[in-house]
Formats: sequence, structure tokens, C-alpha cells
Amino acid sequence: MKIVKRILLLTVAILLLTLIINYPKLNILAGYSAKNTASSVFLGERSLSFTDTTDNNFSPVNLATNAIDKQKKTASSSVFGLLTRKSIIREGLGSVLTLDKKDEKSNYKTPKRRKIVNDTIPYPYGNGSHKDSVFESIDYKKLNETVNSIFGVRKTRAVLVLYKDRIIAEKYSEGFTKNSRILGWSMTKSIMSTVFGILEHQQKINIQDKAPVESWQNDARKEITIHNLLQMNSGLEWDENYDEISDATKMLFLERDMTKVQEEKPLIGKPNETWNYSSGTSNLLSGILRDQFKNHQSYLDFWYAYLIDKIGMNSMILESDLAGNYVASSYAWATTRDWGKFGLLYLHNGAWNGEELFTKEWVDYVTTPTPTSNGSYGAQFWLNTEKQLKDVSQNMYFADGYQGQRVYILPDEDLVIVRFGLSWFEENEFLKGIIQSIQ
Repeated sequence: MKIVKRILLLTVAILLLTLIINYPKLNILAGYSAKNTASSVFLGERSLSFTDTTDNNFSPVNLATNAIDKQKKTASSSVFGLLTRKSIIREGLGSVLTLDKKDEKSNYKTPKRRKIVNDTIPYPYGNGSHKDSVFESIDYKKLNETVNSIFGVRKTRAVLVLYKDRIIAEKYSEGFTKNSRILGWSMTKSIMSTVFGILEHQQKINIQDKAPVESWQNDARKEITIHNLLQMNSGLEWDENYDEISDATKMLFLERDMTKVQEEKPLIGKPNETWNYSSGTSNLLSGILRDQFKNHQSYLDFWYAYLIDKIGMNSMILESDLAGNYVASSYAWATTRDWGKFGLLYLHNGAWNGEELFTKEWVDYVTTPTPTSNGSYGAQFWLNTEKQLKDVSQNMYFADGYQGQRVYILPDEDLVIVRFGLSWFEENEFLKGIIQSIQ
């Protein structure tokens, strides 16, 4: 009997130790599931069952049990009944994970938007039906075969191909349409970078200036410029690992103010000599943007008034952290067609329907390779300067998001290509097929 008791005590002790060791992981796991569920259901307008069987159906996130409250617009996720996290919807700011009970009733500012939805002007300069265009030079059979090739097992949700400002291919998987908002993940970084480009065009900021971070002024970090941050070449420490507890996962699922996490990191390299991909840097830049305005309301409004709603990306919602800062690393939702408008803005070198939002020089800047990035990264955009995609033009560049979210800009071919999905895919063959179909 004593042996049985000892075995039971040892088993309980092992279980308790396992729980203690893994509790932080459970916290992040439940946080991911709650956040993703709230956004998917209330912003993406998907059902809970659809979200559970698609967006959250991968290990270990699928260990969480999710529930929603449609009236209160909340989502809760529990892992084995041991830990529960809650995400709430804040009007105009999307979903956010709560850290304590009072967060559910806190007051907050929301962006003031001028949603001028013009359904009479054809897409892309309005939201009306796009003009059907048939180009004699296009091999539509090959084009459609190429688009179809990345659906199914590749878990693609949407593809949009724009040629000479016209839609030449558009396809959605079951459950998605041209009106479905989809999360861009790290493509949000490119949105944030563009806001800097607009401010520079308005002569309200100089990206070559030293980063205005007060806590850095008494150490070597004071030499870091905004430019270094935009290129992710600051030399600051950061761990961007989503397979374990890291700087990135702690920031996204445990922090109240995500703009502060990178700020608190030490230098482990030299500015302009140490490229390191960092979502913390993008959120630090969001905080730097906030400080360019007289008040928080102006910061919230600017992104929409001078970029998002300006080019008719009316479906887009930028999600914020609990402190009210846009999560520039990860959280922008919009329809596939609206993400296509963003690509067209860059294809046309910052001009939109006759108005210049930023200059060709800004496009040159974001597509200039960052030192020590092996030619793969510019200023919050990814590049092809070293022919990483061997059958695609060197001057192709793109906004990139987790699980293969993409907005490709191909100046030589006059193309913008948008892809959304739940897994990566063979990019070179996909882009090669589309390029060959129009030649």
C-alpha cells in the first residue's frame, strides 16, 4: 500500500512540475487561440466552428477549447481547463487580449474614419464592379492553371492578379469571397513603413534622424536612427521565434504596450551592420509614429486619413494593443482586393488616382537592400535582388506575412499579385507561371 501511495505522490508531483514548467507556454497558447478566434469571428465574419477547424487547427493551438459571446463580442480559450484567456472586441480597434478584469471595461480612443465607399467607380479606384478586360497577349488557360495550382493541398484562400490596373484572375476557396477580410500578419509592417514614407513626403519627419527614444540617450543606442529601425538593422537583441516562448510571442500575447519591448533590449551588434528580423522593432516604430503627433487621436486617425481610406482600403482594420498602439508587426485585416490596392499604390510609385501620397524616391528607399541581409530585405519589405526566386525579376518586391500572405509588386511586368492562405507554397513556380502567361 505504501508503494502505491508513493507512486501516486510521485505521479502527482511529476504532473505538478510539468504544469509549472509548461504554464507559461499554456498562457501563450491560450492567448493565441483567444486572440485569433475573436478576430476571425468578429472581423473575418467566420463561424467559431470554421475557425476551430481551419485557423486554429494546428498543434499545439488545437489543444485549446474556444468559446465566443456574440452579444459581448468576446472570445475565451481554455487549455485543459487549467488556464483561460479572453479577447475582447473594441470598436474600430479590433480584438485585444485582456490581462486583467478591468481591461474589459476600460475607456479607449477609436480612429475617426471617413469611409467614402464609391460603388459606382470601378475597382481599383472605386469599389464598383471592375471593368472586364481581355488582353490578347495573355494565355488565360496557363494563367488559370497556375492560380488553381496553389489551392487545395496548399491551403490557399485567395489569389488576385492585377495587370495594368485590371483584374485578370481572382479565385477564392470555400468560405471566402471578395468581401472577406483576411489577416495580413507581417504585411502590416509594410503598411507601417508606408506611413513613414507619407510623413517624410509631407516633410514632417526625417528618417535619417536619430531614433527619438528617451531611454537610449545615455548609452550607445542613442546612435540608432529611424532608418536603421526601418531596415531592422539596429543591432538590438531580439528573438523572433514562434515555436517556443520568445521575445516575439511574449510581446504579442503577454504585453500591454507592445511598443516598449524592443526599446528595452540591449545592443548585441552595431547599427547598420547587424540585420535581425524583429517584430519588436516594427512595434517600436509604431510608438515612434505615435510621438510624431500632438495627441493619440491624431495618431490613430492619420493611418486611415492619409493612406488606408485615402486609397479606398475601406475594409481594413488595424488592431491595437491594450495601450492603444497599432500592432504594426502583425495585425491588419482587409479584403484581398483592398490589399491589391496597396500593391498598386507602390506599383505606381506612390501616386493614387492623380494624387501623390509619397514619392518614387520612397519606393527606391524601401527596395534598397539592407546591409548584411544578403539582399533579401529593404525597409519593411522583402526583396528579390539576389534572385532568391530565380525565375522572377530582380526588382520584384513584396509585403510578406506568416503562412504565406503576400502582396507582390512586379514593376517590369506591370503586375500586382496577392495571395492568402494557411501554409507556404512554391513561390518561384507560381510567379513564374503568371509571368509567362502574360508574355
